[in-house]
Amino acid sequence: MRDNTLYSPSLENYRGSMASNPGRGIKDVQESGADRPNLADRLALRFSTGRYVDGLWIGTWEDDPEPILRRIEEALSIIKRYDRVRYDRLLRDLQRIWVLVLPTGLANFTYNIYACEIDTRYFLAETTTPELIAAVIVHEATHARLWRRGIGYEEARRPRIEEICLRREIAFAAKLPNGEDVRDRAERTLTLCASGEYWTNAAFYERNIEGSFEALRYLGTPNWMLRLLRASLSARDRLRRSLARLKRAA
Repeated sequence: MRDNTLYSPSLENYRGSMASNPGRGIKDVQESGADRPNLADRLALRFSTGRYVDGLWIGTWEDDPEPILRRIEEALSIIKRYDRVRYDRLLRDLQRIWVLVLPTGLANFTYNIYACEIDTRYFLAETTTPELIAAVIVHEATHARLWRRGIGYEEARRPRIEEICLRREIAFAAKLPNGEDVRDRAERTLTLCASGEYWTNAAFYERNIEGSFEALRYLGTPNWMLRLLRASLSARDRLRRSLARLKRAA
């Protein structure tokens, strides 16, 4: 049994990233073949439990999948009931909704498997309502739609792309009978789009490193191993900085 109290509230302000190397463009991905499922994804999906809802696969690799699957179905039913056009669109744009532990925030769209991935800790938190889960799905489905239209997630585009996705959440919230929480959270996150600093490659890297340690701690990794990993990363970063200085001086 995992302790959900380890979920970090800071994740609530970090959403909508594109997993599988967020800095790459559509052409780079297609030419490299990275738009196909990798081995890690195939293995994780194989050992996940799931089912289909209107042709959309929903699943999780948690030990007790049924409550999670029912909650995904509840969130989808909210979208279907209050915004049928958006629901029909996401069925075309996404192939999967997958709940698992993420190092990258509360959710992301993973383009090589066309999946809306939602972090287990956020998904199971007492403060996360079905309406909020529905809004996350709407957000990530917007990323999928933009990707299918040839709009990548390069660094310079990220603030504008996130603004589009958040405004889709706000539009969705307006259709809900109790959408105030969805709207308020989306509007707070929207303030991050005023500056590009939050969406730089360097900022992503720092958040991903810290998020990875939080995820490993949640999964039960011993503290001594976490300290060893952090020391190894620090040594690697120092080596990279030294090499970069030598290159500039040459």
